[in-house]
Amino acid sequence: MGVQTTIEALKKAPVATVHYAKNIVLTDGTTPHYLINKLQKMCMPQSLDTNQTDFRNGGHAFKWHCNAYEVVFYDKMHDLAQAKKSSKRSIEKDNNIQLQLFEQLDKKRTKQKFELFRMEVRLNKRAKIKQLFTKLNIKVPLTFQKLFKPAISRKILLYYFDELQSRHAPLFELSTSMTDKSLLTQMIVHNPHLSANRIIQLFGLKRLHETMTIQELQQMFAHHNKRSLQRLLIDARRLVMPAQADSLDVIRKQVVKGKAVRM
Repeated sequence: MGVQTTIEALKKAPVATVHYAKNIVLTDGTTPHYLINKLQKMCMPQSLDTNQTDFRNGGHAFKWHCNAYEVVFYDKMHDLAQAKKSSKRSIEKDNNIQLQLFEQLDKKRTKQKFELFRMEVRLNKRAKIKQLFTKLNIKVPLTFQKLFKPAISRKILLYYFDELQSRHAPLFELSTSMTDKSLLTQMIVHNPHLSANRIIQLFGLKRLHETMTIQELQQMFAHHNKRSLQRLLIDARRLVMPAQADSLDVIRKQVVKGKAVRM
C-alpha cells in the first residue's frame, strides 16, 4: 500500500481495536446450531442489540452487540462455505486467506463427528479496551506486542462468557417434552418459598419460551411495565430445578484450556 515501516514500530503501535477469539472443536455430535439455539435462550440485557444471522437457511450465528464491542458466536465451517460464494455473506471478513481450510475440515467431517464453533470478542474502541482492562486488572500498554497474548485473550473471553452464563436460567434447559403436570410438580417441590401465583407465572414463561426467544418476549411487552418482566426473568434464573448438565460447558472448558486448534 506504499507505506514503509519497521517491525519495531509495529510492535509498539497503539491499538484502537482488538479481536480475541477461540475455535471450539465439537466431536461428540454437538452442532454449532444447537449451541447457538441455547445462547439465544439467555436473558440478555435490553440495552444490548442481539440478533440471529440466518444466512437464509437456519441460524448459524449469534451476535451480542453494542457500539463499543460485540461478542459473536458462529459456525466456522459454515462461514467458510459462505465466504467461498461471497465475502459479503460471511461473518469473518478475512476468510480469503483461510479458504484452503474448508476442504481440509470438510474431509475431516466426513470421516468422524467434527464441527468447528467460534467465539469472538471484538473490542472496537480504545476507550472500551482501557475500561475493560482496568476492570479485569490487566496492566499492559495498549500496543500490538503487549495485547497479543494468549493469557489476555483467555481472560477477556472468559469474562464475557461468564456474563452470558450469569443470565442462564436452568428452567429453560428443561426438556420441552416434560408434561405440564410433571413440570409444575418439579417447580412446587423444589421451590416451597415461592407463592402459587409466582409459580404459575414462571410456568407460563417456560411454555412461552419454548416457542419464542426472550428478546421476542421483551419486544412483545415493550409497551407494558418493563420491570415486571425483568423481575420475572430474574426469578427464572433463581428458580431451583433438578440438576441439568450445562450444554454450554464445552465452550468454557476449551477456552480455559486455551489449546490451539491445529488441522
